[in-house]
Amino acid sequence: MRLFARMSGVCIAGSLALACANLHAQGAGEPIGYVKNVVGDEAWIVNAAQQTKASPGTPLFNGSQVKTGKETSLGLTLKDNTLMSFGPGTQFEFQEFQYAPAKDQLKLSTRLLRGTMNFVSGVISKLRPESVSVQTPAGLIGVRGTQFVAKVEDEK
Repeated sequence: MRLFARMSGVCIAGSLALACANLHAQGAGEPIGYVKNVVGDEAWIVNAAQQTKASPGTPLFNGSQVKTGKETSLGLTLKDNTLMSFGPGTQFEFQEFQYAPAKDQLKLSTRLLRGTMNFVSGVISKLRPESVSVQTPAGLIGVRGTQFVAKVEDEK
């Protein structure tokens, strides 16, 4: 059992390294965060027009889209310790993420197109709250607190 777990870990690490290398070669840059958990089996991360089934450790980049199916939820962590979780039927996009406090480069700009999101702010919100925003079809959410929940329903 222990040998299988080690082999499985090597395989997962190798697959993630290959996926990261492919995305880096496509100009995606450094990861801005990672998928932390997935409940269900219909979750995807879209990077540079390449859709990947989401699993713990899947990297996120500027421009990444998060999609969940009807019975799937997903949680992620960004480099500044922002935590986000998404409910079923969600479509979300990272527009811009900058996290270089020493260079005074701090920004988190996102879009929630549909579905639900729970947001727990990280370092960017604490150091420069005006630099964090979530765009929705109905308006813009400026993050000034530490946690909020948003829901965007499909038009009927």
